Amino acid sequence: MPSSLLPRLRRRAVSGLQRISDWLQRVPLDEPMDRRNAATLQVLFVFLGVTVPLNWWRHLTAGMLAPQFRPFITADIVAALLCWLCLWLIRRGALRGAIALFVTAQLGAASVGYATTGVLIDQTAQMLTLVIAGLILGRRALWMVFLAVLGVVLIGVGVALIPNADAEQALTRAAVLLPSFFMSYLVITLVLDRSIAALREALAESKARGARLENEMREREQAQAQLIEAQKLEATGRLASGVAHDFDNILALMAAFSSERHRVDPGADAHARADALAQALEGVEQASQRGMALTRKLLTFARPQPATLDTVDVGRALAELAPMLRQTFGPDVRVRVPRVDAALPIRIDRHHFDLALLNLASNARDAMPDGGTFEASAGDAADGGVEIVLRDDGHGMHEAVRQRIFEPFFSTKAAGSGTGLGLAVVHSLVTGAGGTIEVESAPGAGTSFRIRLPRAPEALRDQRSEVST
Repeated sequence: MPSSLLPRLRRRAVSGLQRISDWLQRVPLDEPMDRRNAATLQVLFVFLGVTVPLNWWRHLTAGMLAPQFRPFITADIVAALLCWLCLWLIRRGALRGAIALFVTAQLGAASVGYATTGVLIDQTAQMLTLVIAGLILGRRALWMVFLAVLGVVLIGVGVALIPNADAEQALTRAAVLLPSFFMSYLVITLVLDRSIAALREALAESKARGARLENEMREREQAQAQLIEAQKLEATGRLASGVAHDFDNILALMAAFSSERHRVDPGADAHARADALAQALEGVEQASQRGMALTRKLLTFARPQPATLDTVDVGRALAELAPMLRQTFGPDVRVRVPRVDAALPIRIDRHHFDLALLNLASNARDAMPDGGTFEASAGDAADGGVEIVLRDDGHGMHEAVRQRIFEPFFSTKAAGSGTGLGLAVVHSLVTGAGGTIEVESAPGAGTSFRIRLPRAPEALRDQRSEVST
């Protein structure tokens, strides 16, 4: 046999068995337990409908059938034919009717045989009748079949006791067999009764638990829906507070640039005063642009949209952002932006880049209420990318706080003074650009944020950053 034929035959056999199993389970029954029992019962009825007539035929053709057993043939063959009728009833959804017909047929066949011969033969069929009646029809049917089996046996005993030459021998045999028969069937019936009762109680408890679980799940779903609605309201309030907090930073920058007009030397010439006012207005314009970028980012934070990627030189971007960083802090904070000579190109949305650094600077400002130093530097990372480091010497944070600072709405500030949305936005911006952000901090030792971004494919080797310190 070719080596490829055996696996193909095995697959076909498995497929055929699967189709037979599916066909046996496709019965119009609503009860899951009945539907599972139906498949087994159909196989049983096919087996009995085929093997019982074949068994009698084998005994007849071989001459092994004793004359006293011949009356059983007709009754058993009729019962076997009724098995096919039971199979048809199950396929139509009448499972209990099919079982009732099977039990009646088996008891009828035994009655005919015993009434005709008065002989007690193999009790396998009666045992099977007891089991099937109890499992499918219930405990009441179980005891009714038990009594019916006893009645069938008594019929056989009565026929055997009709005066004849062997009456005394039949009576002796009945006196020996009947007690044993009664006790064995009684024990079997009691075991079946207790097993069926326990099974049905377990099923009832399971259904009750399922109903309770369904009610609990429904109540939990309702409670969860209410909780979600409450969380939505809370998140909306926090988001509004966060937007107000971030816009306060932008407005503070605009106010700071606007106040530059009061610092213009009255004795300076008109050209110097005009230059000072022009620089202040330019700062106001840049701050308003950052405000618009912040608005767009807040809108896309909950509903992300594609960013506009540009090739940005980090050194030049820090140089351009340095005035706004200085305006973020008060006069008691020194802001240092070291000069970057090498080109550090990255691919990022420029507005996202500025927003991330301004958010980090705003948190550094809050961490240094009594003044200090803030530094924003950039250089080559060890992995070939670009590293941006922002340091402050503020009060720092504990490890438990450090691990949660990028969670949306996590904040250690008082209610109404911040929600932690800024750092969540920073994390989203950096990871969206393919980078990573890490934080190093300890109480009293300040905080350092390290942002690593992949270097842009096209290196801006000829560009140099012009950074004022």
